Amino acid sequence: MISSEQRKGMIDPCCPFLSISTQCQLLTLTRSGFYYIPSGESEENLAIMRQLDRQYFSTPFYGVLRLTALLILAGFKVNKKRVRRLMKLMNWQTIYREPHTTISDKTHYKYPYLLRGLKIERCNQVWAMDITYIPMKTGFMYLTAIIDLHSRYVVQWSLSNTMSAQWCTEVLQEAIKNHGVPEIFNTDQGSQFTSEVFINTLIGNGIKISMDGKGRALDNIFIERLWRSVKYENVYLNVYDNGLSLWKGLEQYFQFYNQERLHQSLDYHTPKQKYVLAA
Repeated sequence: MISSEQRKGMIDPCCPFLSISTQCQLLTLTRSGFYYIPSGESEENLAIMRQLDRQYFSTPFYGVLRLTALLILAGFKVNKKRVRRLMKLMNWQTIYREPHTTISDKTHYKYPYLLRGLKIERCNQVWAMDITYIPMKTGFMYLTAIIDLHSRYVVQWSLSNTMSAQWCTEVLQEAIKNHGVPEIFNTDQGSQFTSEVFINTLIGNGIKISMDGKGRALDNIFIERLWRSVKYENVYLNVYDNGLSLWKGLEQYFQFYNQERLHQSLDYHTPKQKYVLAA
């Protein structure tokens, strides 16, 4: 199923043969739908989201009630309903213990976690993927990345204004094209990663599927550390104006992260040195 946003992208306003109205009819899209530009979040909501993003690295176990109280103490006029909506928009995932976490959803099968007790001792043995919210001065974007757990090498990354399964699948396919096939691929239980198109890509390449347990803080710790590094060493220091400047800044940062940033856990080698030497 092609989304309305994808259909909008297929329309060529400069086409000499078909008018915009005719193209809309062919794509079953209303003219108002083509011209509509969704309004963004208010400046106050963006400020709240930036505050929540920083807070997550200190208290990822805080829920709606505590975060609401914290924001009120910080001077924001918020209620639980507003905070819950912004948390959902940011993809905030509170870390907590929950009973019966092994019960799988009837529509999306949840694969078991394969990394517990596993000794990760070579490159392309395990890759991990996740999505995080990136604040900007006038909006926000979503960042996804795939990291090789042995070398900490970021094999692929991408920005988007939506968290779609198709976007995540395209990033996965590009990583496989450029770096080969890992033995195990680990994600959380997000709908993008349990979708049919994403799962079929993994199965089609003979990759073992591993998923974090719901509410478990340590199952995907390496990529959580990557997000902390990206944000504290780059995003929070620069406060990017728009998506283009954010993309350029992250491109420079990931080059630095892979090729220059020394890691104590890698005996002060860079991820690229570890990945290339072991490959």
